[in-house]
Amino acid sequence: MEKRTFEVPNIGCDGCVRTIQNEVTAIPGVSRVEGSVDSRMVTVEWNAPADWKQIADKLAEIDYAPGAN
Repeated sequence: MEKRTFEVPNIGCDGCVRTIQNEVTAIPGVSRVEGSVDSRMVTVEWNAPADWKQIADKLAEIDYAPGAN
C-alpha cells in the first residue's frame, strides 16, 4: 500500500474535502482519502492499479491540485 499526505491550498470548506474524497475514491485502487479544512492537508492511501500520477492528475482536473511540499 502506498500513502501520501500533502497540502491542497484550495481547500476552503467541508464541501471541498467531500469533493476530493468523492472524486479520488472513485479511482480504482484508492482505499482511503482523508482531508482537513483547518490544515488544508489530505492523506490518500492506494494500491495498484492506482498510482500517484493518476491521483495528482485527478486532483488537478477538479481544481484541487496538490501544493509543492
